[in-house]
Amino acid sequence: MMLDMVHDIQTAYRKLIDSMSKPGTISDLSEEAGKLEQLEGYLPATYIAARMLLDTEVTFKVVSKREKEMALALSQSTYAKEVELEEADFIFILSDAEPSDFIGALQSAKIGELQDPHSSATIIIETAGLSGGTMLLLSGPGIQTTAKAEIQVTYDWIDIRAERNIEFPLGLDLIFTDSSHRMLALPRTTQVMKEEV
Repeated sequence: MMLDMVHDIQTAYRKLIDSMSKPGTISDLSEEAGKLEQLEGYLPATYIAARMLLDTEVTFKVVSKREKEMALALSQSTYAKEVELEEADFIFILSDAEPSDFIGALQSAKIGELQDPHSSATIIIETAGLSGGTMLLLSGPGIQTTAKAEIQVTYDWIDIRAERNIEFPLGLDLIFTDSSHRMLALPRTTQVMKEEV
């Protein structure tokens, strides 16, 4: 069965909205991923995110060792325009990205302007897994007291994210994907701390 570009993408989008409104909630895209013709170099959940977020009205950037090839594939399948990192509406950091490029993307992505905070970037990050990683404590809108999340990312991203998100409503929204077809969102309103052992 093929991925239905209307029904299945809408279903996946509702799952993403659920993860955004309840930070720490992991969405399972296995059903949609099972129907997907795999695009080499992308995790299925990342490619589904691209199909639901990209169109002719938005811009993107891919951060990868195979950046040109991966960006061309996305551009051809979504008709979105590739731009420089600082201008991109959506930034895809693939699992083969160099640590310095990962950090550079977080530091350079646009955070919006006070008169237009929605002109900020959303960053989609491929991870080794959304369990078994560093334990994080989450708080903020959509979370009753605190929530927990485990994200296997070896780069030190928490402080950079906090710094970029300090002047609300400006900031970055992050979406993490893994090879088990799962997705977890950390909107800019979510406070993230490492859990003290």
